[in-house]
Amino acid sequence: MKKLLSIILAVLAITACSTDDAYNLDYFTQKYGNPGGGGEPTDTTDTTHVVVEPDTVFIGIAYEGATATLTGDVEKVTVSRIDADITLTSTTEKYLQLTLSGSTPDGSLLVYSQKAWGLVLNGVSITNPDGSAINNQCSKWLYVTLADSTENTLTDGESYAAQAYDQKGTFFSEGQMRFTGTGKLTVNGNAKSGIVSDDYIVIDDGSLVVSAKADGGRGIKVNDGLAINGGNTTITTTGDCKIETVDGVRDTTSAAGIKTDSLFTMTGGSLTITSKGDGGKGINATDSVVVSGGTLNVTTTGSNDESKPKGVKSDKAIVVSGGSFTVNVKKSWACDNGTESEEPEDHLTIVGTPAVKTLTKRSVVIQY
Repeated sequence: MKKLLSIILAVLAITACSTDDAYNLDYFTQKYGNPGGGGEPTDTTDTTHVVVEPDTVFIGIAYEGATATLTGDVEKVTVSRIDADITLTSTTEKYLQLTLSGSTPDGSLLVYSQKAWGLVLNGVSITNPDGSAINNQCSKWLYVTLADSTENTLTDGESYAAQAYDQKGTFFSEGQMRFTGTGKLTVNGNAKSGIVSDDYIVIDDGSLVVSAKADGGRGIKVNDGLAINGGNTTITTTGDCKIETVDGVRDTTSAAGIKTDSLFTMTGGSLTITSKGDGGKGINATDSVVVSGGTLNVTTTGSNDESKPKGVKSDKAIVVSGGSFTVNVKKSWACDNGTESEEPEDHLTIVGTPAVKTLTKRSVVIQY
């Protein structure tokens, strides 16, 4: 109990020392650096989403069926291709900005870059039957802009061909990802997960619709944390638990709308998660879950044959201090912060006095 209390107090101290709107970016800036610094794009007010940097390398990729056309500063990068499978390597110190459009039923984009780069999705639909639709092999920032009034779709196949590089989901990035813009992105995860970062993700704006249907699949999977500041994100998982036996040891991996091996924090926007499979979870975080604004709705409808289908699960603390927080589950606990208490109020920390507060084992409703 003392350990749990100290964790909660630490989280509250962090929250108290920052404004609600700035908390997410402040946290990630302090921990990982400024996403707008170091020669990276700083102009996020231009509605055309064109980076204003003097040495930017602009390249457009227009997919058309089994092929793709590249335009712009193509001579400044190295391009290899097989039909509509494009591999682009940037060896320059200049900022790279790619704009994707068109449609392909059998294509992909694989990018290697030495520094942070930008990706504008301008009405593109990419299906890769045997791997990730978009794969970023740069370990630095990837700025994803959903161009105004556009609909974009990324889809993988039900199995991946073996490659020398990681491909952990339909939209995979080795580095940090930041989503902006007012367009829409639909990500269909069939083999593994939908959106995956081996670093962390910040969602500032845009409409994201993500699904994962594989057993053990995740809508969004991050290693180092997820911050939601705005936009509208909808995630659905339908897969059951993935059960593997390695060296005689049985391992169970639950599907989850969001799986983060670090912090989850939300200050604005809306997030709706529905997890339908056996043992499926809404949010599964190894660090704290902190909600200080926005609208969060989580529903799990799966059984608990192999794993417990929890709505919001944290290995440290669940702290709610603002916004709207609604979690409903068919089985197990709506909120689980690791306590063994049978009292629902012990399973999360509520800061201040919400206008609505309903706490039961399988339903939690908090509204400020």
